[in-house]
Amino acid sequence: MSVSPSASPDVYSSGSVSDSSSVSSAVSAPTQADLFDFVRRTAADTELIASLPLDPEGRTWVRLDGPGGSEAWLIGWPPGSGTGWHDHADSVGAFLTASGELKENSLAARLPTDGWKTLELTDGVDRERRLPSGQGRAFGRHHVHEVLNESLDRHAVSVHAYYPPLPQIRRYSRSGSILRLEQVERPEDWQ
Repeated sequence: MSVSPSASPDVYSSGSVSDSSSVSSAVSAPTQADLFDFVRRTAADTELIASLPLDPEGRTWVRLDGPGGSEAWLIGWPPGSGTGWHDHADSVGAFLTASGELKENSLAARLPTDGWKTLELTDGVDRERRLPSGQGRAFGRHHVHEVLNESLDRHAVSVHAYYPPLPQIRRYSRSGSILRLEQVERPEDWQ
């Protein structure tokens, strides 16, 4: 199965919205814009950001109260750390770098949600974003990406929010144009 580029994804950078679409499953459910506003405001709380314990060898995280029943996290990234390729299943989300700089590699393609183990990606699906302090983005359901702190000597800290709370995370491996589903994690695996 091949996957081709899709329409431009929802991106928020420096507080500007390049696609005004939002996802709402209930009247009170937070939208992508609501989640982005939350991560932006939370990242501006310098006391909270400074309170996160940082580990020189592994990522650290603290769960936060997100808006409207969303799941939110404050995450510390040691130099050279990353998530690997993954998605957040049916959740929409947003994240913003509070300190340091993160890099996001993502796929601008809508992937089938079930029934596959290996996909061949076509040319033109790769996107790369540098997200220095104060920069972030929102994303829709089934957004496949990896987030990295490529610094050799500086931690990064970021704020993330997802709605609905993460039902699962699908982890992928990637070799060139081949994307493979490797593992499905449930909340009990990371909480």
